[in-house]
Amino acid sequence: MTSNKIITNRNKILEVVKQDGAALEYASDSLKADREVVLEAVKQDGNALEYASDSLKADREVVLEAVKNLGQKLWHERRYDVFEYASDSLKADREVVLEVVKLDGDTLQEVSKELQNDKDIVMAAVKHSGNALEYASENLKNDKEVVLEAVKSDERAMVFASKNLKSDKDIKSVIS
Repeated sequence: MTSNKIITNRNKILEVVKQDGAALEYASDSLKADREVVLEAVKQDGNALEYASDSLKADREVVLEAVKNLGQKLWHERRYDVFEYASDSLKADREVVLEVVKLDGDTLQEVSKELQNDKDIVMAAVKHSGNALEYASENLKNDKEVVLEAVKSDERAMVFASKNLKSDKDIKSVIS
């Protein structure tokens, strides 16, 4: 969308965001807070979450839809880029975070410190992306099971393991 005119007509913005979710940027504030409009926008382009109202950035369904629909158009986009727009409450919501890290382990960098220390969350993240170990708590970087899973996924994750585990024979055997 090339014009930067604010769209105030609900039917018009619905029509536009179904074709180009990023057009949500040009919606009036009241339409950026309209759940149906924002859902349509993020279904088309997860990045549209950036323009949603704060209340909808805290809406589980909207955020999960945005994360799921990222990268369908552009293969190189990362889901954590979208999850950064989610509310802090969702970044601390175990159920939401577990779903999100299963889609992109690197999303672990956007979640609460508490969940970066949750073994189930971190295991799900490193299964998807071994390098997600970088964002795990120090405690879990020293957990042999977590580190083994991370290096199985990507042996380069070894650089994020604790000093003790970098010399562990079982872990070293996975990467040799």
